[in-house]
Amino acid sequence: MHKFDEMYAQLPTVPMHDGKGLSEGAVRTHYQNYLTWLQRQDPTAMRGRREEAEMIFRRVGITFAVYGDKDEDGAGTERLIPFDLIPRIIPAHEWRDMQTGLVQRVTALNRFIYDIYHDQEILKAGVIPSEQVLNNAQFRPEMMGIDVPNDVYSHISGIDIVRAPNAQGEGEYYVLEDNLRVPSGVSYMLEDRKMMMRLFPELFNQHRVAPVAHYPDLLLETLRASCPGTTDNPTVVVLTPGMYNSAYFEHAFLAQQMGVELVEGQDLFVKDKFVYMRTTRGPKRVDVIYRRVDDDFLDPRVFRSSSTLGCAGLMEVYQAGHVSICNAVGTGIADDKSIYPYVPQMIAFYLGEKPILNNVPTYQCRKKEDLQYTLDHLSELVVKEVHGAGGYGMLVGPAATRAEIEEFRQVLIAKPDGYISQPTLSLSSCPTYVESGIAPRHIDLRPFVLSGKSVQMVPGGLTRVALKEGSLVVNSSQGGGTKDTWILEV
Repeated sequence: MHKFDEMYAQLPTVPMHDGKGLSEGAVRTHYQNYLTWLQRQDPTAMRGRREEAEMIFRRVGITFAVYGDKDEDGAGTERLIPFDLIPRIIPAHEWRDMQTGLVQRVTALNRFIYDIYHDQEILKAGVIPSEQVLNNAQFRPEMMGIDVPNDVYSHISGIDIVRAPNAQGEGEYYVLEDNLRVPSGVSYMLEDRKMMMRLFPELFNQHRVAPVAHYPDLLLETLRASCPGTTDNPTVVVLTPGMYNSAYFEHAFLAQQMGVELVEGQDLFVKDKFVYMRTTRGPKRVDVIYRRVDDDFLDPRVFRSSSTLGCAGLMEVYQAGHVSICNAVGTGIADDKSIYPYVPQMIAFYLGEKPILNNVPTYQCRKKEDLQYTLDHLSELVVKEVHGAGGYGMLVGPAATRAEIEEFRQVLIAKPDGYISQPTLSLSSCPTYVESGIAPRHIDLRPFVLSGKSVQMVPGGLTRVALKEGSLVVNSSQGGGTKDTWILEV
């Protein structure tokens, strides 16, 4: 299997212990200046910087929560997300192509969600099987016929991109999955950049790295642009499930950065078909809710009756057009993994274009022939739950034992429509600090796409890194770390 490393056209043949051996391989042009700098650094000083970064992240409270049996190593519910000092660097021309592809993809996905909750033309045309949409757990009949501002449903989209070598060994970008409900991780992108600028200011004098610090401004602009027609000066809030949520740090961080209130469901109430928040000065009307709560918990009168995380009557206000919810209710229909294989067809159907960014080839286990192929090749494939997240409920065939494969086989046979499978991609790697020094580790990238009156992005994203040798699982909840992502301006 071909391998592709972001820094090296040819990986060093000698171990890269603390900088030694770094120059042994052929280095890609856009990394040459950085590598020259890295070779000059004292290994002891770099270890000191790593410890300093960890101390600062702990002090600031940049943690990720895990729960119950997922907390396998007994480290407690709060974990620090490991931060790696070696950045992932992307040249300007690659970013331009990726950005164009992301705008195309998110535009088509928003068109699809609008269509599903209105005329359903794509279903009538037979492009996607109707039952796959209408019987999907993420389809919300309550949204049928409801018009949302600018016809935008996914205002904040986190698109997971991987790079893998093609037959010629060249790195090619693929979309691994679309996160359109409550995508997280942007706070780590911002804090990683802040940390790198604090620890290594000289590097930013030597490289023209595109800034990302204006993301909260763009986010607020996007949210305000999504306000209903009832006001010209909308009040925006961030709705969080509360401090025990895994991404609570991010909710509080973004509210603070935007200068808006962070609220919980108990802080909101409905009166005369408007939403209000309780304040020390009395009720204040809310116009835009950036929700970080899943659909099921938003309104106990409509969805899960036992929920205490949302606001009773919220959907009635939403349907009346008196409040905007970002991302919109029902958006999950477009990021379900069983819908993912149809995104290239969506781009063709709604935009009349060919996809700029390719999907990973995907087998839908609900199809008899795809299920049989998956069962016959379990040891070679990655099998995922269609509603899964966080790297849980999946099988990585090449890394699984025979017993794990056989156990998963029975699960798959019992519920084939709950799974998809994909070939095991040889994800690109990037040199990373590990216990023994510096070694290649697999990475992915989550850029964030903002859709309001226009589609905007900051040049960058969250690079996640699988810290275990050979692992392809980059999720923070599974022990993955993060890197700063540099988009070069020239």
